[in-house]
Amino acid sequence: MIKLSIIIPVYNVEKYLPKCLDSLLDEAVQNVEIILVNDGSTDGSLAVAERYRDRSPDNITLISTDNQGQGNARNIGIERARGEFLYFLDSDDYLADGALREMTACLDNTLDILIFDSTTVNVDGKAIQRVPGCDRSGGGLGLTEYPELLLQYPDIGNKVFRRSLFTQHGIRFPIRVWYEDMRTIRKTYQFTNRIRYVPRAWHFYLQRPDSVTNTSRVRRNLEIIPAVDDLWDFYRAHGRWEELKDVLVYLAFHNEFLTGSVRVNLADWKSDVQETLLQDFLQKVPDWQENRYIRAIPLKHRVLTWLLMHRMRLCVHILMKLNNLIKDKKV
Repeated sequence: MIKLSIIIPVYNVEKYLPKCLDSLLDEAVQNVEIILVNDGSTDGSLAVAERYRDRSPDNITLISTDNQGQGNARNIGIERARGEFLYFLDSDDYLADGALREMTACLDNTLDILIFDSTTVNVDGKAIQRVPGCDRSGGGLGLTEYPELLLQYPDIGNKVFRRSLFTQHGIRFPIRVWYEDMRTIRKTYQFTNRIRYVPRAWHFYLQRPDSVTNTSRVRRNLEIIPAVDDLWDFYRAHGRWEELKDVLVYLAFHNEFLTGSVRVNLADWKSDVQETLLQDFLQKVPDWQENRYIRAIPLKHRVLTWLLMHRMRLCVHILMKLNNLIKDKKV
């Protein structure tokens, strides 16, 4: 029986894919399958994938499709997976030594979702920061007991899911959109309280200068609006809006307004996308200042909020540039 299916979308990553696959195959862990979905790569990625498949045909399945984006590639992997659990790993990321063995040892009948930590690294492999997967250790992290789970870092690379969460509830990744993890991961929490967090940094996230989150395609940041709306509609449809309203409103504040605006501002402080994000948030949450999570934000976020609300965007740009400069010097 396959315990874990690791699904890896592959698109133009010939430079990074070997390290990703080596971090999995070197472990020689039993009952694990690797599903590579080549998403119409135009570089040498397919040749790299074929080489690894030929080297480990019992462990690796290779599927090739026309380019339709990461979400579609993950969905194809879900359909082909045989494992009891699913792990979605980006092809430029990799696991720490011993991580796969430790991870699979945690997968038992008492949990449906396993959360762990990530370490952000640069292209030279130098650690930038450790990103906790959750701020509460242990198990039983369901939304009833711990609604703040919806506010935890939504990265797909620091979680393993029981496959039935996707297959039984029709959860799939949206295609060709940004913020696909937000639209998907946080929906799985609706269907289980058997969630466990272990503070182990098993996952390395590569921060590439050419990655999606670092491009200057500023207008695509507006896709956070339908992503938030989709999540709100999902929890309304499941009758949990009133129960989870406070965290869902804060999620919109933090992701759509604050983080979205700052990301745009850093790329182009004059962009009108900031105004669109502001107006949509205010229309959705006119009484945002009454939210208990917003009232508890740290001072630096209060300052940024005040500046953004008063459209002092050049000040935000200067402050964030200085902040990033200081952070870079500390690394």
